[in-house]
Amino acid sequence: MKTRFQFINDCLIEHQSLWRFEPFKSSIESSLPWQAKYPQLCHWLESLIPSQIETLKANPEQVLEKVSTLMPEIKLLTEMTLLERLPLNGLHLERGLDSGIPGRKLEQISAMGEAAIQQHQGEEWLEWCSGKGYLGRILTTQTGEPVTSFEFQQALCEAGQQAADEHDWKMTFIQGDAFDLQAKAVFKPSHHAVALHACGDLHVRLMQYGSECGVAAMTISPCCYHLIQGNHYQALSQQGRASSLLLSKAELRIPLQQTVTGGERVRRHRQQEMIFRLGFDLMTRRVLGFKEYQAVPSIRKSQLSDGFESLCHWAAEQKDWVLPANVDFAQFEREAEQRFWHMERISLVQLVFQRPLEIWLALDKALYLEERGYRVRLTEFCAKSVTPRNILINSYKK
Repeated sequence: MKTRFQFINDCLIEHQSLWRFEPFKSSIESSLPWQAKYPQLCHWLESLIPSQIETLKANPEQVLEKVSTLMPEIKLLTEMTLLERLPLNGLHLERGLDSGIPGRKLEQISAMGEAAIQQHQGEEWLEWCSGKGYLGRILTTQTGEPVTSFEFQQALCEAGQQAADEHDWKMTFIQGDAFDLQAKAVFKPSHHAVALHACGDLHVRLMQYGSECGVAAMTISPCCYHLIQGNHYQALSQQGRASSLLLSKAELRIPLQQTVTGGERVRRHRQQEMIFRLGFDLMTRRVLGFKEYQAVPSIRKSQLSDGFESLCHWAAEQKDWVLPANVDFAQFEREAEQRFWHMERISLVQLVFQRPLEIWLALDKALYLEERGYRVRLTEFCAKSVTPRNILINSYKK
């Protein structure tokens, strides 16, 4: 893992100009930012028409394949980010256990549960950031062992405990704040701690508390890396802390930027909203004289149907600005559409580095746990079609 981490680390630093930018802000420049250093890459990007860009955004592996032919070192980077998929057979779930769980979420939870059970150590379970305890239901009914479900929201604790009591599931819900040092009191050496998609610093706290208390095992699927208390990611491992790679919150979002999977309507909504935002940015620069992007509040879907001009007036009102009467909104909207495709073209390159950045983060956590006396295995617990956040960090006490 140390060798893999160092290779990915060095490659990310060497090629940081290809991923270390914000496509929205970079799209203000009409030329691609890598013309001098990567002319072949830029030539290919400039040849793409909108329909091709849409296809590539939906199929990142095609982008990876093309970029690898232009830059052979990227192929080796990709190989270093491949993880073994755990062989899962599926679980037979008790009647009523899936109540209230959406289909895709149930797939994720079942896969995570089976993966944790396959690699189980200890005599009981600790479900971290449990919500209503959906994962805990699977763990206790499949193994017969008790589950302590730790959750911040009191309402979720109450709902989860009520369901557990009704079905005689061995589950005890504890309401608490993961960032309060008192939360360490719930950890016991006999625990196998699990967390499915605990965000940012929440899964970091689990690793810190769990290793301090010497829990028997930890099985973690990290998510939402940008949800941290600091402005930058604080590396955990010795190797991570020695790296010059310092990731901002914006950069921690890069692994999460997957193509929208909500269908054609959702995709078109996103496109229209981005065009409106890009057009508003152009207008504020040329009409109002701003030099930097002026953030706009969240836009409701219903506002999009009112048109670009209406949205500009609404956004200006939010900022207490008065727009001149002679603004050519139609022209700004036309330019914004061109800028949108330019932004999408630039963002294709970032797709290549999404997984390497995520594996770098996962390896940093895995190496940290190794340093704390755990044997660690990094795998995938389900297909990306079930959830792109499919990395599993499994560790057990040596």
